[in-house]
Amino acid sequence: MTEQIRQPLEEEPEVLDAIEDDVAVEAFVTGGGPDADTPEFVAPGELPAIRTGAGQPWDPEDLAEAEGKDPTPAHVEYAREELERDGAAAIERTVP
Repeated sequence: MTEQIRQPLEEEPEVLDAIEDDVAVEAFVTGGGPDADTPEFVAPGELPAIRTGAGQPWDPEDLAEAEGKDPTPAHVEYAREELERDGAAAIERTVP
């Protein structure tokens, strides 16, 4: 049986064509804002703006659903009690 020797994937014609066709796709251009490739740095001693789940208002129904429960009256009442008792910590436990 003769074994066929394959060339490396990066030398395949399709790959070479794709490399030569390296152009920006408008849908993926971010305009230079912060993203995974261009992070935003803060000055030493300056605190970064951290957004957490508790940084927005929450209804008991939302908390019950975030905990994976159906928004039944009992679950909603329990979530309401959690929000009253623990405040933002109730949300941070579920949606950090």
